Amino acid sequence: MSRSKRLSEHEKMEIVREAAEGVSTSKLGERFGVTSRAVRYVLKADEDRQKNTAVATAAVTVKLTPVELEALDGVFATAGIETRTEGLRRLMQAAGGTFVPDVQLAAEMVRYRASLNDLGNGVAQLTKRMVEANQAGQGIAPFSELQLAQLRGLARFVLDSADEIDLLVRQRRDAMQLEVNAALREFAHAAE
Repeated sequence: MSRSKRLSEHEKMEIVREAAEGVSTSKLGERFGVTSRAVRYVLKADEDRQKNTAVATAAVTVKLTPVELEALDGVFATAGIETRTEGLRRLMQAAGGTFVPDVQLAAEMVRYRASLNDLGNGVAQLTKRMVEANQAGQGIAPFSELQLAQLRGLARFVLDSADEIDLLVRQRRDAMQLEVNAALREFAHAAE
């Protein structure tokens, strides 16, 4: 087996197809003249590609009565959702607690990112001063009351930020749960 062989895109597609049919990585490696490790890399790359491009690979089938289907379509139409697939996908994501960012949450995260950036710069400056003092043979330089207060403030900021982010995410998840519960209630009432 040549370790330097480059697989063509066609060969990679063949590997993915045959692996899906149950052919082992070692047999695929022999067939295409590469190591089984190279085959695993091809399979992993294809799996990552599917995740990154959100390629739908699984199907869910549900049988509904005509009345239930009409109620489902009515709820989706009211929400401005054009297809059943999109409506069901949104409902499943919300019901599963999937983190779906919205505009408010994105703005809050930008604010936190900026604050944490400032915090990181402060820590870097403090570290630089300590290293310089250590290299000068001074050991850790003594801190003034102001510097100690700044460090305490820094620690308080980190803890408060973590609490605020946790609260923000919990509030978003709770709001999503309320939306899901309301949608499910509509389905239940429409089916009756």
